[in-house]
Amino acid sequence: MRTPDESKTHTYKDWLEWDGRWELIYEKAYNMTPAPSSEHQFIVGELFHKLRLFYGNKKCNVVVSPFDVYLSENDDFGNPTHVVQPDISVICNHKQITEKGYYGAPTLIVEVLSPSTALKDYNEKFNIYQRFRVKEYWIVDGTNKIIHVNGLEDGYFSKRITYGRDDTLHSFEFDDLGIVLNTIFE
Repeated sequence: MRTPDESKTHTYKDWLEWDGRWELIYEKAYNMTPAPSSEHQFIVGELFHKLRLFYGNKKCNVVVSPFDVYLSENDDFGNPTHVVQPDISVICNHKQITEKGYYGAPTLIVEVLSPSTALKDYNEKFNIYQRFRVKEYWIVDGTNKIIHVNGLEDGYFSKRITYGRDDTLHSFEFDDLGIVLNTIFE
């Protein structure tokens, strides 16, 4: 086992040999090891709880990191192009769940910003989730107490709404999903 050189490009085969938790995005290694803040964990926990209550016995599962999501340019999941660990994934296609994680794009992904991940979440992950057609992508900014909801339309995250602490978030993909945000940003 080894640690990747973050200044070089890598493949999935390299990723398999790394120590610790790493993401592989556009051949770049991103370290997932730094411990998230208590605020980050609280927000993830509250959103997970609300989403899990909403989906209950419906056809979707809600999973929290660490949970690998494998994305492949050519649908070759034996050698995927990218491996990410979203903070929260909503998965509505059970056929692609494996012991290793999930093969393909979840229906909804939530990323809670940390100082060390904000640029990656706004840029690389935004682009990769759009490219692989994640239907909805939430970027949660705990510092500013806002959630950016991005909905896929015609292959792009062209539907966008930003919700603040005193708002009720409404999903583009799930009409009856509403989350009162003052409970998330206490």
